[in-house]
This record gives sequence, C-alpha cells and structure tokens, in this order.
Amino acid sequence: MHTKSSLAIELSKLNVFSKAKVKLEQYPTDSEIAAAVLWTAYMNGDIQDKVIADLGSGTGILGIGALLLGAKFVYFLDIDREVLDVLRENIENFNNPPIKRNRYKVIHKTIEEINKEYFMSLHADVVIQNPPFGTKEKHIDRLFLEKAFGVAPVIYSFHKTATKKFIETFCRDNNFIPKQIDAFNFPLKATMKFHKKKIERVEVGCWRIEKSIGTDIHKKGGNIEKNEYKEKGDIFTDEENMQNEEAKDKEDMPAEEENLEKK
Repeated sequence: MHTKSSLAIELSKLNVFSKAKVKLEQYPTDSEIAAAVLWTAYMNGDIQDKVIADLGSGTGILGIGALLLGAKFVYFLDIDREVLDVLRENIENFNNPPIKRNRYKVIHKTIEEINKEYFMSLHADVVIQNPPFGTKEKHIDRLFLEKAFGVAPVIYSFHKTATKKFIETFCRDNNFIPKQIDAFNFPLKATMKFHKKKIERVEVGCWRIEKSIGTDIHKKGGNIEKNEYKEKGDIFTDEENMQNEEAKDKEDMPAEEENLEKK
C-alpha cells in the first residue's frame, strides 16, 4: 500500500503532454498536489473499492493515482485522442504494481456528451477532476461541474481560488454541499511559445462536493441554508487528516513515561 509521499513519487514518473493545446488549457497536474488531494480523498473513504470517474483526465495522473490507492474501477474521459494515447502508455508501462485492464476504461468523448446517449448507464461513486479554469473557453469550468453532478454523488474538483464564491453558490444551487479541502499555489509550467516565465503560479483550491440528503430546496434564489444540510459524516481536510493521524499515533504509544513516573 502506498503512502502519500510514495504515491507522489510514482505519479511524478508519468508522462505528460508532449504538445499542449492552448484552447484546451492543457497543463500537467503537479504530482505532489495530485497525491495530496488523492490521499485526502482516500482518508475520507472516497477511493478504496469505489468506482471513480476522471473527467478531463488528460494523461491520467488523478485516475491512475486513484487506482494505486485501491479504486475498484476508473473511467478516464478526455476530448483529446493524442493525450489519451499518452494515458494508455502510462497505464501499460506502470509496474508498481501493474494495472489490470479490467480495472479501467478510456473514453474519447467531449464533456458535453456526458449524460447523453452514451452515458445514460454510467454511474460512478466519485468524480475526481481538474477541469480547465475557463480562461480560454468561457464557463467550461461550470460545465464540468454541471456534468459531474449527474455522474456521482461525491466530487473532488480543482478551481481557481478567485472563483470560490461562484463555485460554492453554483454547487448549493444544484443541491450539492461544497467544502474547500485544500489550497495550492498551482505551478503551471511553460508549455506554450507565448509563455514568458518557466513557471507561473496560480492560486487554486480543491473542493469536496457532496450531494445533499433530505433537504428542501428553496426555489427562490436557489440557495440552501447551511442548517438544512444533513451530513453523512465528518469530512476532513488534508491538514485535519494529518492531525488525526498524529493523535492516533500518540494514543497507540505505550505509556512508558507514565509508568516510570509512578515508580
């Protein structure tokens, strides 16, 4: 079983975009960031033995990471056929441990096609996605969220911190509960000719978004009051998970010092 650090190491070995496309906002997800979010999802019980949908999968870092943490099955979906070829190579060349073919499916489709004829029977437990931020195609980040709502009851999604208010309002308007679980200075490496800096850093958050249960949706304004939420359990951020692990370690330690004092 991988640790968070060993997961990051393995994900750093994956191939990324060879010819990134500007319109599609193709930037590789940093392996440390991917590992951090995947580990948080794992600790929250959202990966092991779950069916995962990696929407806008790119070269597959999030979905492959989910498989390494024990996901039952992963759907990889992307619009770019060339990128999906790289994804397949990443999976086929991976040997720590090898990923069996019956644990994943690679799908060449656009995000618009989700929940249309091809996707009528698709049901995942969790969506994990790093969608385009919408700088080249307006509202594409919203479309990814909207489509994710119809695929799974739990979603992990990356978005610019500057769009926090919109993201959280949009989720509540669609009867989903958003919780920001982490924030990063997302490194966007220079992959285009017009890039002047080797690395541009963008403030990005990751949200865990869960379909609300047993709530009455107020049509006026579309907002859901917080006290109407019926939560299934405590959902922890990466920092909270670390604190919980440290507390558990202290509880498990033998009380040798206490025994010495008594003597």
